[in-house]
Amino acid sequence: MDLLSSSYFVLFLIVAIGFIIGNIKIKGISLDVSAVIFVALVFGHLGVSIPIDIQKIGLTLFIFTIGIQAGPGFFESFQKNGRQLIILAFVLISSASLITVGLAYAFDVDLKIAIGLLTGSLTSTPGLAAAIESTGSTLSSIGYGIAYPFGVIGVILFVRLYPKLVGVDIDKEAKQLEDEDLKKHPELFNRNFVVENEKIVGKSIRELKVRAMTQANITRIMHEGTTIVPSPNTILHKNDIIKLIGSEQALEKAKILIGEETQEEIPLSIDYVVETILVTNKEVVNKTIGQLNVLSNYNARITRIRRSGIDIAPSSKSVIRFGDKLVVACGTGNINNIRHLFGNDVKKLSDTDFFPIATGIVLGVLVGKLKISFSDDFTFSLGLTGGVLMVALVLSRIGKTGPVLWTMSGSANQLLRQLGLLMFLAVVGTSAGSKLVETFQESGMLLFGIGILITLIPMLITTLIGHYWLKMNLLNLLGALTGSMTSTPGLAAVDGMTDSNAQAIAYATVYPIAMVFLIVCVQLISMI
Repeated sequence: MDLLSSSYFVLFLIVAIGFIIGNIKIKGISLDVSAVIFVALVFGHLGVSIPIDIQKIGLTLFIFTIGIQAGPGFFESFQKNGRQLIILAFVLISSASLITVGLAYAFDVDLKIAIGLLTGSLTSTPGLAAAIESTGSTLSSIGYGIAYPFGVIGVILFVRLYPKLVGVDIDKEAKQLEDEDLKKHPELFNRNFVVENEKIVGKSIRELKVRAMTQANITRIMHEGTTIVPSPNTILHKNDIIKLIGSEQALEKAKILIGEETQEEIPLSIDYVVETILVTNKEVVNKTIGQLNVLSNYNARITRIRRSGIDIAPSSKSVIRFGDKLVVACGTGNINNIRHLFGNDVKKLSDTDFFPIATGIVLGVLVGKLKISFSDDFTFSLGLTGGVLMVALVLSRIGKTGPVLWTMSGSANQLLRQLGLLMFLAVVGTSAGSKLVETFQESGMLLFGIGILITLIPMLITTLIGHYWLKMNLLNLLGALTGSMTSTPGLAAVDGMTDSNAQAIAYATVYPIAMVFLIVCVQLISMI
């Protein structure tokens, strides 16, 4: 059939069939997007092929969007869970290496082929490159080709089945992580208080340091029936009614400082407005509220920041991010100026600027090609995946360079991420499928079986340690596991199980560590 020789037709045919199969549920288990790779394996076995360049394009898009999305939480995650993640990566890579050497000696397998089995079982192309370079032989690629198909399939099946086998509810694990985030950023409430404390009467808000004392923000004051926008110089009088916004704990502190809570409302005057403003102006991104000085310049107060579904009580040190939703209280005469200052343009938020994406990927490819030489026998490079991932993480953390924003909207990120992943899975599957039966027939059960053991045993050991000893949240654990296995399809399988971003952050955090460990182990084994 002529159409099957058309790479673009085959690509989308595989994706379409994959989605149909992926939506089929058997006892509550479905393959979701991971089904694409299994469909691709069948097509590959039937002789269908897709150009390798499509795989590389898909991989770079997927990894870059992962890095951009995970970047803001990457460094925090490393500070918080770095020790655990390093332990998991070390356990998985070292156990896989020891199993490889042990099985190679036990079954008299050429060590060059065995190193290829190790890198194929962990689906690591940089690892294979290091193996060929350190052994000076292409035999490693034979081992890689034998072990790689199950390395891909095994991780997907493992991460899909493990939660069911141990009876862990993925949705509950995601909810637990959301609750932990809420503890860092507690739910915010509005309360009104009557000024009764004689010690604060006649003093200004600046003198009282209300924000520093209570972590709550004064958003509105009613003095003798008139609503006013508070400023640092506003004097508090007896029986004034003050509206504050803050967490439950912050408002309890405010009650002690100010006086009893009241149900009396503070009406908005015709000269006063409270409005939600969307941050789409690049000029204010990465600046603090103090630097923008909205109170002095516009007599306005930012009373709340909503970011990624979380409400944050702002302070003068709060940094503004692209896409933030700001609740602003100010006079009607200044509201247009505030809108102009922050942008408030929904269209800009939905638009996708491809310049940062293209530039970031170019930088990532260049960084991946850099080689660091530690000795004549040991050189290291991040490779395509590592280079793009590291650059995306750093750029996302920086956020903005001059007029360039290294961020993208959630919908744009999700679309490019899904597109890149589907392209990657389709090519990987057809490539592996074309050799699966042939390599199995040529090499027999032995090498194929060794590859299966190198894939499964380290995963099982690492998961049990992370789950029962380190007591890790399962989403963090599965993200760290797929990162340690350097398995992009494995991460895709976990992504299909939840809307949480935790697994992507864990994957991005542990991936570079695991890649370095694996290359070191490959070089050490080749010296035996």
